[in-house]
Amino acid sequence: MITRNSTLRTTLWVVAVLILGCQTALAQSETAQKQQSLYDRLGGLAPVSVVVSDFIDALVPDPILNENPAIDAARKRVPAPYLKYHVTAMVCEATGGPCRYHGRGMKESHTHLNITEREWDRMVALFKEVLARHNVPAGETQELLDIIDSTRPDIVASR
Repeated sequence: MITRNSTLRTTLWVVAVLILGCQTALAQSETAQKQQSLYDRLGGLAPVSVVVSDFIDALVPDPILNENPAIDAARKRVPAPYLKYHVTAMVCEATGGPCRYHGRGMKESHTHLNITEREWDRMVALFKEVLARHNVPAGETQELLDIIDSTRPDIVASR
Protein backbone atom coordinates (compact mmCIF):
# COMPACT_ATOMS: atom_id res chain seq x y z
CA MET A 1 0.00 0.00 0.00
CA ILE A 2 2.82 2.40 0.84
CA THR A 3 4.52 1.65 -2.47
CA ARG A 4 1.30 2.18 -4.40
CA ASN A 5 0.60 5.55 -2.73
CA SER A 6 4.20 6.58 -3.19
CA THR A 7 4.09 5.65 -6.88
CA LEU A 8 0.79 7.50 -7.31
CA ARG A 9 2.21 10.63 -5.64
CA THR A 10 5.33 10.47 -7.79
CA THR A 11 3.24 10.07 -10.94
CA LEU A 12 0.99 12.98 -9.97
CA TRP A 13 4.03 15.09 -9.20
CA VAL A 14 5.58 14.29 -12.61
CA VAL A 15 2.28 15.11 -14.37
CA ALA A 16 2.03 18.41 -12.47
CA VAL A 17 5.59 19.34 -13.42
CA LEU A 18 4.89 18.48 -17.08
CA ILE A 19 1.71 20.58 -17.09
CA LEU A 20 3.50 23.53 -15.51
CA GLY A 21 6.38 23.10 -17.93
CA CYS A 22 4.02 23.12 -20.92
CA GLN A 23 2.26 26.24 -19.63
CA THR A 24 5.59 27.98 -19.12
CA ALA A 25 6.77 27.00 -22.61
CA LEU A 26 3.53 28.28 -24.17
CA ALA A 27 3.80 31.55 -22.27
CA GLN A 28 7.41 31.98 -23.39
CA SER A 29 6.41 31.21 -26.98
CA GLU A 30 3.65 33.84 -26.86
CA THR A 31 6.07 36.38 -25.38
CA ALA A 32 8.63 35.64 -28.10
CA GLN A 33 5.98 36.15 -30.78
CA LYS A 34 4.91 39.44 -29.22
CA GLN A 35 8.53 40.61 -29.08
CA GLN A 36 9.29 39.58 -32.66
CA SER A 37 10.25 42.60 -34.76
CA LEU A 38 7.98 43.96 -37.47
CA TYR A 39 10.71 42.99 -39.94
CA ASP A 40 10.51 39.35 -38.81
CA ARG A 41 6.71 39.37 -38.79
CA LEU A 42 6.77 40.65 -42.38
CA GLY A 43 8.95 37.68 -43.33
CA GLY A 44 12.37 39.31 -43.64
CA LEU A 45 14.22 40.91 -46.52
CA ALA A 46 12.73 38.99 -49.45
CA PRO A 47 9.07 39.95 -48.80
CA VAL A 48 10.05 43.49 -47.78
CA SER A 49 12.00 43.99 -51.01
CA VAL A 50 9.15 42.58 -53.14
CA VAL A 51 6.60 44.92 -51.55
CA VAL A 52 8.94 47.91 -51.92
CA SER A 53 9.60 47.00 -55.56
CA ASP A 54 5.88 46.80 -56.32
CA PHE A 55 5.29 50.07 -54.45
CA ILE A 56 7.95 51.93 -56.45
CA ASP A 57 6.55 50.40 -59.66
CA ALA A 58 3.15 51.90 -58.74
CA LEU A 59 4.57 55.21 -57.52
CA VAL A 60 6.92 56.18 -60.36
CA PRO A 61 4.42 56.30 -63.25
CA ASP A 62 1.48 57.61 -61.20
CA PRO A 63 -0.14 60.46 -63.17
CA ILE A 64 -1.49 62.24 -60.08
CA LEU A 65 1.97 62.43 -58.49
CA ASN A 66 3.64 63.34 -61.77
CA GLU A 67 1.37 66.36 -62.21
CA ASN A 68 3.87 67.97 -59.84
CA PRO A 69 6.69 69.08 -62.21
CA ALA A 70 9.35 68.62 -59.51
CA ILE A 71 8.27 65.03 -58.83
CA ASP A 72 8.06 64.29 -62.55
CA ALA A 73 11.60 65.64 -63.08
CA ALA A 74 12.92 63.60 -60.14
CA ARG A 75 11.33 60.43 -61.55
CA LYS A 76 13.17 61.00 -64.81
CA ARG A 77 16.45 61.78 -63.07
CA VAL A 78 16.51 59.04 -60.39
CA PRO A 79 16.36 55.45 -61.69
CA ALA A 80 13.67 53.25 -60.12
CA PRO A 81 16.18 50.49 -59.14
CA TYR A 82 18.17 53.07 -57.15
CA LEU A 83 14.99 54.16 -55.36
CA LYS A 84 14.04 50.53 -54.67
CA TYR A 85 17.46 49.87 -53.14
CA HIS A 86 17.28 52.84 -50.77
CA VAL A 87 13.64 52.41 -49.80
CA THR A 88 14.19 48.69 -49.13
CA ALA A 89 17.13 49.50 -46.85
CA MET A 90 15.10 52.17 -45.09
CA VAL A 91 12.07 49.90 -44.52
CA CYS A 92 14.31 47.04 -43.44
CA GLU A 93 16.02 49.23 -40.84
CA ALA A 94 12.84 51.01 -39.67
CA THR A 95 11.09 47.68 -39.05
CA GLY A 96 13.92 46.23 -36.96
CA GLY A 97 15.84 44.37 -39.65
CA PRO A 98 19.60 44.15 -40.09
CA CYS A 99 19.87 46.64 -42.99
CA ARG A 100 21.25 50.14 -42.62
CA TYR A 101 19.93 53.06 -44.65
CA HIS A 102 22.77 55.26 -45.91
CA GLY A 103 20.82 57.71 -48.06
CA ARG A 104 19.93 61.32 -47.46
CA GLY A 105 17.43 62.36 -44.81
CA MET A 106 13.76 62.69 -45.66
CA LYS A 107 13.72 66.48 -45.45
CA GLU A 108 16.82 66.84 -47.60
CA SER A 109 15.48 64.36 -50.17
CA HIS A 110 12.01 65.87 -50.49
CA THR A 111 12.04 69.62 -49.73
CA HIS A 112 12.72 70.63 -53.34
CA LEU A 113 9.76 68.50 -54.53
CA ASN A 114 7.15 70.69 -52.79
CA ILE A 115 4.98 67.68 -52.02
CA THR A 116 1.39 68.60 -51.18
CA GLU A 117 -1.08 66.94 -48.81
CA ARG A 118 -2.94 65.60 -51.87
CA GLU A 119 0.25 64.01 -53.21
CA TRP A 120 1.07 62.57 -49.79
CA ASP A 121 -2.40 61.06 -49.53
CA ARG A 122 -2.04 59.56 -53.02
CA MET A 123 1.29 57.97 -52.05
CA VAL A 124 -0.28 56.49 -48.90
CA ALA A 125 -3.23 55.15 -50.95
CA LEU A 126 -0.83 53.46 -53.40
CA PHE A 127 1.12 51.97 -50.49
CA LYS A 128 -2.05 50.59 -48.90
CA GLU A 129 -3.06 49.03 -52.23
CA VAL A 130 0.30 47.28 -52.53
CA LEU A 131 0.14 46.02 -48.94
CA ALA A 132 -3.39 44.69 -49.53
CA ARG A 133 -2.29 42.97 -52.75
CA HIS A 134 0.41 41.18 -50.73
CA ASN A 135 -2.02 40.28 -47.93
CA VAL A 136 -0.05 42.10 -45.24
CA PRO A 137 -2.04 41.64 -42.00
CA ALA A 138 -3.91 44.63 -40.57
CA GLY A 139 -1.66 45.00 -37.52
CA GLU A 140 1.54 45.04 -39.55
CA THR A 141 -0.07 47.36 -42.14
CA GLN A 142 -0.89 49.83 -39.37
CA GLU A 143 2.64 49.65 -37.98
CA LEU A 144 4.04 50.39 -41.44
CA LEU A 145 1.61 53.28 -41.90
CA ASP A 146 2.67 54.67 -38.50
CA ILE A 147 6.31 54.53 -39.59
CA ILE A 148 5.48 56.31 -42.85
CA ASP A 149 3.35 58.89 -41.05
CA SER A 150 6.32 59.74 -38.81
CA THR A 151 8.14 61.01 -41.93
CA ARG A 152 5.26 63.25 -43.06
CA PRO A 153 6.54 66.49 -41.46
CA ASP A 154 9.85 66.12 -43.34
CA ILE A 155 8.24 65.29 -46.68
CA VAL A 156 5.08 67.38 -47.05
CA ALA A 157 5.78 71.02 -47.82
CA SER A 158 4.31 73.40 -45.27
CA ARG A 159 2.25 76.10 -46.84
